[in-house]
Amino acid sequence: MKKVILVLVAILVSVVGMAQEKNKKMKFEVDGKCEMCKVRIEKAALNVPGVKYAIWDIPTHELSLVVDERKTNSMEIKSALAKVGHDTKELKATQEAYDNIHPCCKYREDDSDDSGKH
Repeated sequence: MKKVILVLVAILVSVVGMAQEKNKKMKFEVDGKCEMCKVRIEKAALNVPGVKYAIWDIPTHELSLVVDERKTNSMEIKSALAKVGHDTKELKATQEAYDNIHPCCKYREDDSDDSGKH
């Protein structure tokens, strides 16, 4: 009887341990150029259910995320970014979405870092 209880406890502990591995860190490049882009990109990412942390670095264009993989994936996040006018390598914003961003944020014409101007 003790062996059965020990086996059940071991199984329970391993299942609970695996269930807690829900958060994943990920990074990918998102086109943009200024502080307004940073706010827009981070807000769009954080509005995706399952995204717990999002920070975009202006000079490197790298978006760092912590996500609950049970609720979202990278393509859902990239889709949300494209909807607000920002390109990733896998998914480009529509021309309409891109045209709706502020004129100073037009990264397709000029990819310089304008963070010091805003």
